[in-house]
Amino acid sequence: MENQERKEKLQPLLREVLKLLGEDPNRDGLLNTPQRWADALLTYTEGNHIDPQEHLNVIFRLDEGDYPQDSDDMILVDNIEFTSTCEHHLAPFRGVVHIAYIPNNLSRAITGLSKLSRVVETFARRLQVQERLTQKIANALDEHLKPLGVIVVVQALHYCMVSRGVQQRSSLSLTTARRGLFQERSDLEGKFQEYLKLRMDTSKG
Repeated sequence: MENQERKEKLQPLLREVLKLLGEDPNRDGLLNTPQRWADALLTYTEGNHIDPQEHLNVIFRLDEGDYPQDSDDMILVDNIEFTSTCEHHLAPFRGVVHIAYIPNNLSRAITGLSKLSRVVETFARRLQVQERLTQKIANALDEHLKPLGVIVVVQALHYCMVSRGVQQRSSLSLTTARRGLFQERSDLEGKFQEYLKLRMDTSKG
């Protein structure tokens, strides 16, 4: 089904939602809301129709001399910003993702740094929970790049906690996913965490 068809089907349904909420969808402020709401919902969930492989099939090869056979050096991109939608209350949650991976010594395969952000965006643009988002990002990198190790850390603020229920306005949730060497060697995760701490201290200074 194309987006235009989805939009046309959504609009009357969203108009009914407004009525059930006690609103008048015919008043000036709400006349175009079903159309705008439908557009927004399709944007929030556009990742359902994107395969992360579309981004990760851009592979480069490090020269053998540039990447020693026994190296465990990591490629790290931090503070990738995202906004997603919680599948439980359809409330937004937003935060940052930190990713590191260790290229395979044999293939020396890497991807463009911007592609990591694209992968985050692909999974964030779905109805999500933070725990699944973290695991999906790690699984995609592990499957398509076949690195020696992957680690993903997600920090997020959930508006379902801010605007309802316990109303915690400054509480952040943190989730992690580890694959390969990052599961086997705590020192590698220690290096990753040390970098993030150094980065945070530097940004404060």
